[in-house]
Amino acid sequence: MAQIESLLIGPMLIGIDGGGTSCRAALLAGPNTRYDVVLGPANVSTDFDAALATINAALAQLAERAGLSMADLSTATTHLGLAGVMSPAIAARVAAHLPFAHVTVTDDRPTTIAGALGEADGALAAIGTGSFIGRQVAGKIHGVGGWGFYIGDQASGAWLLRRCLEEVMLAVDGFAAHTDLSRAILKEHGDDPGQIVMFSLNSQPSDYARLARDVVAAAEAGDPLGARLMQEGAAYIRKALKVVGWNPTEALCLTGGLGPAYAHWLDLPTIAAKGTALDGALALAARASGAAR
Repeated sequence: MAQIESLLIGPMLIGIDGGGTSCRAALLAGPNTRYDVVLGPANVSTDFDAALATINAALAQLAERAGLSMADLSTATTHLGLAGVMSPAIAARVAAHLPFAHVTVTDDRPTTIAGALGEADGALAAIGTGSFIGRQVAGKIHGVGGWGFYIGDQASGAWLLRRCLEEVMLAVDGFAAHTDLSRAILKEHGDDPGQIVMFSLNSQPSDYARLARDVVAAAEAGDPLGARLMQEGAAYIRKALKVVGWNPTEALCLTGGLGPAYAHWLDLPTIAAKGTALDGALALAARASGAAR
């Protein structure tokens, strides 16, 4: 009993990072006491009820591991960064289904930025299957992008291959010369443009992103098409950095599966990420609670 009581000295903090692949949750119950759990997907735009069930299951596991009741856990200051939170209304809907008196719900951009940069001022370009660019100054976070494959996610892995397939079809129609990359992609589809069309109609963003490495590798080998597409992606990142107000005196972090691949094309100094989006969720909970860092 004394051990459990000692955990309750000072504010408890909970951070949750929920996405399309997994939901990671952490509880800081004392100065040196942290509990972590990992469960399945928690994208609230894909399946709201399933995402909430996963989040609540993660909270129950945290309480069990810490030897606390859910009533104890509800006193924690909590920040959730969830994929699919596209508006304040969605954030409020999530918060209404949670047991906390002090909870903030955002999309996963602020948590990713806070985790990567820590307390430092700077910017983050998170480039994976999707993409977004954000900046942190004096603890305030602003982000752009992240609107999804069909209307955004420029420079991302899914965008990169979609653009590449567009250029392949233009070459097929004689608008541009073929390169080794366009010929290789045609060959992968049986030298049949119709198969590329079927791929485009039946594939998800993750299917595109799995093949984006071929474009990166071709660009690094000097293929003109691959290089042009990487330059397009880098140009978008530069414009986005300008939009969020980043300047070269501040830190710049490239994260995600493809983020570091853009370092060569941006030709800007970068730093390694200091932590994960889950670390960022805990950091934002700490800022909200006023807890000493």
